[in-house]
Amino acid sequence: MWTLSRREITRFLRQRSRLIGALATPVMFWILFGAGLHDSFQTPDWMTGTMSYRAYFLPGITALILMFTAIFSAMSIIEDRHEGFLQGVLVSPVSRSSLVLGKVTGGVFMAVVQALMFVGLGWLMGRVGLADDLVFELGVVKIALLTLFMTVVAFGLTSLGFMLAWKLDSIQGFHAIMNVFLMPMWLLSGAFFPAAQTGTLSWIMKLNPLSYGVAGIRQLLYDGLADGVGSATASGQPAIWMCFLMSAVFAGLCFQGAVWQACRDRVAVKKVR
Repeated sequence: MWTLSRREITRFLRQRSRLIGALATPVMFWILFGAGLHDSFQTPDWMTGTMSYRAYFLPGITALILMFTAIFSAMSIIEDRHEGFLQGVLVSPVSRSSLVLGKVTGGVFMAVVQALMFVGLGWLMGRVGLADDLVFELGVVKIALLTLFMTVVAFGLTSLGFMLAWKLDSIQGFHAIMNVFLMPMWLLSGAFFPAAQTGTLSWIMKLNPLSYGVAGIRQLLYDGLADGVGSATASGQPAIWMCFLMSAVFAGLCFQGAVWQACRDRVAVKKVR
């Protein structure tokens, strides 16, 4: 597990285009959409005071960075299969769970580091006066909680990416799956626009596991939405403990699904023999 994780991190650091693509694209989205939708954004009912769209969008972009890094990490599975490295790992005397955990852990580490860098960038812009609407504090406790929570969210997204990429032989096909499945998952998480309180769309967003990830990051950044975590629950927003629980359940299910996908090939080979 340690060897595969270190390999993922080393390969990521050597491929600067992946670092730029996973971090620069979400930052560009944040700047452009934050400026373009600033005047038309209305503060949600569950947020006391006023909030700019750039401040509202920051947790959503943080989740997008976690998802993009998970996608790029899972894409390496297809590359490893084409290069023959994956076949060498599969015939080695290691369990499939160790294989999955090694690949996922490397992706999680890279995702969390980049997400923390982006959050630090937003905090720095608010401190130096470049963005007066980005006012939030980053203490030791908050950074620790953010790191823990984003690790859980990134673990689920990376495991999901692994599960989707395991059966694919084409990088182009993986991009198509990403556009059809993962991007709507992010758009319907409350990252891009506030979740509706009633109607069919509200139920879809409540059933979306990434909605709890975005809501948890938002509450941790803005201190329980400036009026306490309890008020978030009363107004229809999930409490922070619910965000942790749902994200952990999602991560556990996706990891088990990824291990199951990896073990199916072994079963198939035994049946053929």
